Amino acid sequence: MHKSTQEIGPFLQIPSTWVLGLRLLWALAAVLLVTGILTPMLTISQFVVISTSFSVFSGVLELFRNGQFVLFLVVTGFSIVLPLLKLFVLYRLLTPDPLHKEKLSSLLNLMHEYGRWAMLDVMVVAVLIVVVKLGTIASIQIHYGLYIFTASILLIMFITRAVVKLTDRPSTRE
Repeated sequence: MHKSTQEIGPFLQIPSTWVLGLRLLWALAAVLLVTGILTPMLTISQFVVISTSFSVFSGVLELFRNGQFVLFLVVTGFSIVLPLLKLFVLYRLLTPDPLHKEKLSSLLNLMHEYGRWAMLDVMVVAVLIVVVKLGTIASIQIHYGLYIFTASILLIMFITRAVVKLTDRPSTRE
């Protein structure tokens, strides 16, 4: 019985069902990421009468409007740009014969090694800011956007790890 294989990116030949599965997971991760960036993540209520909802996108715009440019760059870079860059590189790796195979492979390994810490850094900074600035004068309600965004980041990490493992496999060519 002959199994169908396909050559993708800098990979050797791998089973077509794995390629299809990774592409479907990539599409799901892309939809979740965009949805997670744009949907409300939390609502901050102050003094019972003031209530503001934030998504990742509206949050970074608010940081920019308030002149918090360094924080704006850090949160935008790690929460929006890096995940989108990872999705782009994964897309290129999961399509037949991408350009600059060696460069994409090394970028994938770099993303895998350092990208997993990106969200941890952002979340720690965000929690510290909320705790320091709000204290007991405000309450925070978590919304579905946080869970969608988190799911997209975890799925991107999973796909990245799976692709890295595939690139580390010995050749199945004969």
